[in-house]
Amino acid sequence: MWAAQRHRSVRFVRQRGDLILALTLSALAIVDIWPSDYIIGSKPILTLFALASTIPLVWRRSLPLAVAVTVSASILLQVVLEPTPHPPDVPFIAWMITAYSVAAYTDQRRALLGGGILLATVGLWTSISPESGGSDIVFISFIMAGFWIAGRVVRSRNVLAVELAKRTQELETEREERARFAVTEERARIARELHDVVAHTLSVIVVQAGAERLVTNDLGASETLTSIERTSRDALAEMGRLLGMLRAEGDASELNPQPSLARIDELIAGVRDTGLDVDLIVEGEPRQLPIGLDVSAFRIVQEALTNSLKHGRCKHARVRLRWTSTLLEIEVADDGIGPAADPRPGHGLLGLRERVAMFDGALATGRSDLGGFNLSARLPLQPA
Repeated sequence: MWAAQRHRSVRFVRQRGDLILALTLSALAIVDIWPSDYIIGSKPILTLFALASTIPLVWRRSLPLAVAVTVSASILLQVVLEPTPHPPDVPFIAWMITAYSVAAYTDQRRALLGGGILLATVGLWTSISPESGGSDIVFISFIMAGFWIAGRVVRSRNVLAVELAKRTQELETEREERARFAVTEERARIARELHDVVAHTLSVIVVQAGAERLVTNDLGASETLTSIERTSRDALAEMGRLLGMLRAEGDASELNPQPSLARIDELIAGVRDTGLDVDLIVEGEPRQLPIGLDVSAFRIVQEALTNSLKHGRCKHARVRLRWTSTLLEIEVADDGIGPAADPRPGHGLLGLRERVAMFDGALATGRSDLGGFNLSARLPLQPA
């Protein structure tokens, strides 16, 4: 909507500008013809032809070829009906503007047609002028051709600018689509991981309920435990079907060990094997986390180190885990190239924001004290 309003405003200003231009040249033509004794010929007829060359400039953007034909016709009629050795000067300016307009605001075929008609007409006017005797044909033709070429150059630049703007819009739309796809994919990945967490919990409930049912002698308690076991098994089966819908083809993540901060040393060792020197700093007293939060904390460190390997061109990285009674702070810093010039986050960071937001946390990025990229996540914890 804003772009449409801007387009209408620009169009309004241009229309008013062309109207002012045409009226100004018309007024100057009248002043050039009537008070002067230099002009020889019928002043009313010359005024009419001068206005026929200036007034059509109001439509020089919307109907440039028609304006060129109209101006050319007025020149021919003046040559036939009222030739004069001292024609007014203002219409000459209008002819130059017309040559520029027909080149700037039409396609190549119409630009050549309009420019050719105008150039031929002005050349005819110059060749049979009683005063010039044809000596000014080359000079005037050169000026007309210069204005026409200038119009074509401006048009080519405008067309290129429009194409670049269109392509930029297409790239922006494509980028937004990819970002939405990345967020959706990350949410599906989170859902698959949470399925594993919930499935594990339901499995424990099924096993405990079944074991307790076998050893209890209370008939009422046995029926309750049977109901718990059956309901948990049904929920576990439904979770399995849901996972089948979420899991991508060929995804074998269920065969991997459950991600956890308890395995952070294994992750860092794997990164070190690639050649990146990584330091691990743990501050405070680590404690048992809820399984979903534990998985997300591990993924945050994993994704940050992956970004450092892929994009950072760094040699050293640092992972800091700071534990407090109500907060887990995760900081991953490197000595690479630092934050990108584009402030919009990449797909990996979009996924991390989804994970952090799921636990009402906060994610921040910027330049690290090591000189490269820094990622900091704050995850709220329930008091122990």
